[in-house]
Amino acid sequence: MKFLSILGAVFILVGAVACFKSKEKPLVPLALESGVKPHVVMLTEQGTQAYQAKQFDEAKNYFSQAVEAAPQSGPAHYNYALALNALGDSEQARQQFMEAANYAPGDKVIWDSPALRPYGNVEAPKKKSPFPAGPSSTRPGVGGAPR
Repeated sequence: MKFLSILGAVFILVGAVACFKSKEKPLVPLALESGVKPHVVMLTEQGTQAYQAKQFDEAKNYFSQAVEAAPQSGPAHYNYALALNALGDSEQARQQFMEAANYAPGDKVIWDSPALRPYGNVEAPKKKSPFPAGPSSTRPGVGGAPR
């Protein structure tokens, strides 16, 4: 009888932990930024419909066309990455997630997404600065003399 009580308590504890564990939001494609050409928006909508219908190859094709037409759109790269991820192409998906994060630096949905989280702490490629790097002490100071 004591064994059954302990067993019941263990099941209740496991059930309580499972109920309180936060559930991740389902991965859904994002709408594109305002100002994107209407045909790119249409491609994204068609890709989203295919993605939601679990037709990931078709979604990948639509989203890749959207990326080609709007290459600096963070949401376009994110959507393409979702389709690639769903198809199991994790390396290409990782690259597209990083591109999405680069083009949408303040977008919390992209940066905090469960899809990007496994690839976290991976430093994105840095864009080159138009200004040369170098010590600032070689600049002339007041009076034209080097510092």
